[in-house]
Amino acid sequence: MASKLDQLREMTTVVADTGDIRAVEKLKPVDCTTNPSIVLKALSTDMFDDAFAEAIKWGKEQGGAKDDVVAAVASRLAIDVGAALVKLVPGRVSTEVDADLSFDTDASIAKAREIIKAYDERGIGRERILIKLASTWEGIRACEVLQKEGIDCNLTLLFAKCQAIACADAGAFLISPFVGRILDWYKKDTGETYTSETDPGVLSVRSIYNYYKANGIKTVVMGASFRNTGEIEGLAGCDRLTIAPNLLEELAADEGKLERKLTPDVFEAEDKVDMDEKTFRWMMNEDPMATEKLAEGIRNFAKDLGKLRTLVAEKLDA
Repeated sequence: MASKLDQLREMTTVVADTGDIRAVEKLKPVDCTTNPSIVLKALSTDMFDDAFAEAIKWGKEQGGAKDDVVAAVASRLAIDVGAALVKLVPGRVSTEVDADLSFDTDASIAKAREIIKAYDERGIGRERILIKLASTWEGIRACEVLQKEGIDCNLTLLFAKCQAIACADAGAFLISPFVGRILDWYKKDTGETYTSETDPGVLSVRSIYNYYKANGIKTVVMGASFRNTGEIEGLAGCDRLTIAPNLLEELAADEGKLERKLTPDVFEAEDKVDMDEKTFRWMMNEDPMATEKLAEGIRNFAKDLGKLRTLVAEKLDA
């Protein structure tokens, strides 16, 4: 029998949640998704030594305030990682807008345009890139503008259905609900253990998937942030799943039967929700898990972005 990974590929687009070039070469995903943590890890390998040296040389040639130069070099390095991944996958690579812009719509739009321009200068068209934005109200509004300009967006750090509804209303190309981080919160809060059929992260994505299909919404649902293969199996059939290399390896080694859990034309009827800012903020306020995990996710991405900028600053001073 085919491996569970091969079976999954028959029903779901498999995306690699990594910037590890060797893992992508081996596992051959359709797309790749990155974030500040993944970029920082990729740049710590010797595969990007030349790119790092070039970026630092470029930075030393720039004028302006040091903080601006440091930020520009860090952005250049993120594009270096993305450009390397574009060469390895047939689909798209997600590149993230700086986490410290998560509550600034105008700055997020400007940064996204800058990222698309940087890829274009390397001969990589926007059709190969997804701009990742945090699913804050401000990030979703930035997405709405960018989508109208033909810049497709991946709305990340998504933990609540109200976020998914607002993203769909904004015309987002894709959303990334974080399955494992939802599970983390509930395990800590309740002390309970969960199966793939009771996992609150799995159930959250299934609910979002049903809402989208029931209302003819074209936004792609891509489950993300998995803690185990059971969560992945619980979402078999989802539009896309972005999976870390260690879990892809586990699925590749398992030759058991994989049951399809989600099908686009099988859903329960569900009324469309009118989502405005007041409703969005109230629903987030009423969901302590989503509120806490969104804030935590932004803080952690900003922390890793800060680590990258510190490293760049040290290299520029050397």
